[in-house]
Amino acid sequence: MKVGIYGQYYKGEAISYIEILLKTLAEKDIEVFIEENFYDLIKINNFPEKEYQTFGDYTDLDNSFEVMLTVGGDGTFLRAVTFVRDLDIPILGINIGRLGFLATVQKENISEAIDLLITKQYKINERTLLAVTSNKKNEDLSEINFALNEIAVSRRNTTSMITVETYLNDEYLTSYWADGLIIATPTGSTGYSLSCGGPVITPNTKSLAITPIAPHNLNARPLIIPDDTQIKIKVIAREKQALLSLDSRTTTIESNSEVFIKKADFSLKTIQLSQQTFFKTLREKLLWGEDKRN
Repeated sequence: MKVGIYGQYYKGEAISYIEILLKTLAEKDIEVFIEENFYDLIKINNFPEKEYQTFGDYTDLDNSFEVMLTVGGDGTFLRAVTFVRDLDIPILGINIGRLGFLATVQKENISEAIDLLITKQYKINERTLLAVTSNKKNEDLSEINFALNEIAVSRRNTTSMITVETYLNDEYLTSYWADGLIIATPTGSTGYSLSCGGPVITPNTKSLAITPIAPHNLNARPLIIPDDTQIKIKVIAREKQALLSLDSRTTTIESNSEVFIKKADFSLKTIQLSQQTFFKTLREKLLWGEDKRN
């Protein structure tokens, strides 16, 4: 088996869990490649003892990798998507961060998770991605123009609301007067969209959620649409620019720009170990249905 490992930070108690991960992989005779920046980070403390092969970016990977392991939290998981892209390498996240909704393997269960991985006691889930383009040139969207969780537009350097004219399949929907607007996938429905009052969508549902951020329209509510809908939004702001975010990455767009959002041409594969389901994660991470009467 050939695996990649990606992380973004290395401090505190993370040291011992990364040691456990690498030791477990070595014991199972698994070929390991570590992302070069993360490798440099962990070598600062003269760890690990042996040398590992590294990868730098998307071009260093191919479908000979059977899995990409992320070490961190959900932000690390999302960043790993920019390495994997359309290579069909499934991602499994090890949570040494906080919430760990996407990174479902708890740090105390690393050895057990690797055993399940090797014995193929898991299922592969296909996750929808969103692709975004703009009618005005934007270098930040020239290569990595996709997101797993959500694409959002929001105000920048101002307390004033923005107006987001929204069209679905070229039909005018409405103009949101708000701090911004979120277009979320089912995966992203438990993230930013949820905190703004959006619905939870199960991962295999072929839908997207449109969720306004602090809308001034009192009748503006989140909307569920089919995931093959072509979305166009026009952002009108008092400032010259507004923010456009793709998961944890941000760029700026000019006021009056038109932004086009659609389902990406490829999907992301994630690994669901046999003992972990979406609904179990809802109960454990979001305290779904938490009630003394239950």
